[in-house]
Amino acid sequence: MTDKLCDVGLYGLAVMGQNFALNMAEHGFSVCVGNRSPAKVELTVNRAKAEGDLPIVGSDSPADFVSKIAKPRKIVILVQAGKPVDATIAALSEHMEEGDIIVDGGNEWYPNTVRRGEELEPKGIHFVGMGISGGEEGARNGPSLMPGGPKEAYDALEPILTKCAAQVEDGPCTGYLGPIGAGNYVKMVHNGIEYGDMQLIAEVYDVLKNVVGMSNDEMAKTFAKWNETELESYLIEITAKILAKEDDVTGEGYVVDYILDKTGSKGTGRWTVQEAAERSVAAPTLAASLDARYLSAKKDERIKAAPILQGPKETPNVSKFQVLEDLQNALYCAKVCAYAQGLAIIRATSDEKNWDVDLAQCAKMWKGGCIIRAKLLSKIQAAFVNDTSLPNLMVDPAFAAELNERHMSWRRIVTLCVASGVACPSLC
Repeated sequence: MTDKLCDVGLYGLAVMGQNFALNMAEHGFSVCVGNRSPAKVELTVNRAKAEGDLPIVGSDSPADFVSKIAKPRKIVILVQAGKPVDATIAALSEHMEEGDIIVDGGNEWYPNTVRRGEELEPKGIHFVGMGISGGEEGARNGPSLMPGGPKEAYDALEPILTKCAAQVEDGPCTGYLGPIGAGNYVKMVHNGIEYGDMQLIAEVYDVLKNVVGMSNDEMAKTFAKWNETELESYLIEITAKILAKEDDVTGEGYVVDYILDKTGSKGTGRWTVQEAAERSVAAPTLAASLDARYLSAKKDERIKAAPILQGPKETPNVSKFQVLEDLQNALYCAKVCAYAQGLAIIRATSDEKNWDVDLAQCAKMWKGGCIIRAKLLSKIQAAFVNDTSLPNLMVDPAFAAELNERHMSWRRIVTLCVASGVACPSLC
C-alpha cells in the first residue's frame, strides 16, 4: 500500500478483530490495524497478504494507529468488555479530534456504552455501540451488525457496515437501531433469545434420547429433516451435524457423548432476564434457559442429589410417530415464544427510553450472519411491517393461527415430559 490514509481503523486483534478487519479490507476499504501486542498486528498484516493482498496496514502505537486513518476517523474497537474498553478508548481518544468516531463492537452492558458516549461528548468524539453476531466465521464472511449511536455517526459508517454485513434477499443485515445504547441492547436480547433457543433444542434432544430411545444417528437425521421445514435455522442445522459427528479422538462412538453436561453463561443472558424483570415483561422461556445453565453448572451438587431425589421409574407407552410430530410442533411454538419474549423486552425499553427501535428491522438484521438466524424471521419481519404497533408477536394473525393449530401437540409434549421425568422448563 502507499502512504495514503486508511478508510477505517480496527483496534483489538483477537480472532474476531482480525476477521472483521479482513472482511472490511476484502470489501475495498483500506484498514489500519492496532493491538497492544505487536505480534497480533504482524499476524493480521501477514494474513491480509496471504488472503489476497488485502489493503491492511499495521501500526506500532495508539498514536501511530490514529495518525494513519483519514479524517473524520472511523475506528472500530474489539477488545474484552469492561475495563479494557475504557483503557482502549482513553489511549485512542487522546490522539483523536472532534468529529471522529469510535465504534465498540463488543458485548457490552448498555449503560456502560451510554456512559462512554457521554464522556466522549465534550471532546466532540462520536461513540457507537454495535453488537456483532456470527462468531469468528461471521466476522470474516458477513455478520449481523447492530449499531446504536448518533445518527450522524451511523451515516458516516453506513457504507462500510452495509457492505460488510451478511446479505439476505432484501438487503444487508444491519441498519440504524437508534441512539446510543440501542445497539448493545438489541444484541443483548439477541443473545437472550439464543439462550432460549438452545435450551429448547436441549429439551427436545432429551425427549428423543430418553423417552423415544433414538440413537445419535437417528436424532441427527430427525433434526436434519426438521431443518427442511418451518424449523429451518442455523441452530437446528448445526444440532444435526453435531449429533452425527463421530469421535475422531477415541475412534469410538459420537462426540456428543463425550461432552460434559456442564455449562456456564456470559453476562448477556443474565442481563436479558434482568431487563425483562425491570420492564415487567414476562419472559419465561428465556428465564428458564438461564436457570437451566445455573443448574447445569452445579455438576457436583447434581451428582450428590441424583441418588436422593427420585423421578418416574417408567415412561409412558407412546407412539413414536406421534411424539415426533408433536415435538416438531411444540418446538416451533416454543421457538416463536422465545422470539416474542425477546422482542417484547426490546419494545418495552425502546418505548421507555424513546429509542424508536424498529422491530421489523431487528428481525431483518437477524435473518443472516447471526446465531439465531431462522426461516421464521421473515414472517416475524412481515408481522411488524404489517402492524408496527403489534403488542406481541403471538397475537399476529398468522402466528396466532399457527399456535392455535399446534397447541395440543405442545401440551401433549409437556405432559409427556412431566410423566417421564424429563425437565422441560423452556418448553413449558
